[in-house]
Amino acid sequence: MGCQSRRPTRVPLLTVWHTALCLSWARQHSHWTADGWKQVAWFDESCFQLFRADGRVRIWRQPHESMASACQQGTVQSGRASVMVWSVCVWLDMGPLIRLETSLTGTDMNIIEPIWDALQCAVQKRSPPPYTPMDLWTVLQDSWCELPPGYLQTLVEIIPDRIAALLLARGDPTRY
Repeated sequence: MGCQSRRPTRVPLLTVWHTALCLSWARQHSHWTADGWKQVAWFDESCFQLFRADGRVRIWRQPHESMASACQQGTVQSGRASVMVWSVCVWLDMGPLIRLETSLTGTDMNIIEPIWDALQCAVQKRSPPPYTPMDLWTVLQDSWCELPPGYLQTLVEIIPDRIAALLLARGDPTRY
C-alpha cells in the first residue's frame, strides 16, 4: 500500500523533543477561544529565494495517509540568492513587511506561516518573474499589500481548530 499524491506534504523536520513541546503548548492553549487569539501579536520571518528550484518529490498515497510520516519530507532552509523578510500581524492589521539582512529560523504554530505561503505563491505567479534581489524585494512588498482583506482575521479565528488538530495528532504535523 503506497502513498497517493503528486507531491508529499511539506512539514518542518521535527524531533521527538519538538513534538513534545508542540503538544505541551497545545494543551496549555486548548481552552483559548478565537476572541482570546485576537489579542495576540503574531510575528515571524521567512526567506524567499530567487530562481527557486522545484525540488518536488512525487509519491503516491491513499487519502487517509496524507499525514503519515512515510508521505512527508522534512525541509530545511537553504542559502541561495534570497530576500529575508519579517513582519508582525495583529487581529485588525498586517504590519509592514521588513527586509532582514540575517536569518532567523524556528518551527512553531505561528499563523504567519500561511501568509508566507500565500506571499510565495503570489511571487511565483508574477510575470515577468523577478531577476534580482531588489526586484524580488519590490515584488514581495507589492504582493504583501495585495493580500485580501479579512485574510488575517480568518487565520486568527481558526487557531482553536489548529490546536485541536495538533492535540489529536499528539504533537505530530497537522494539515494546518
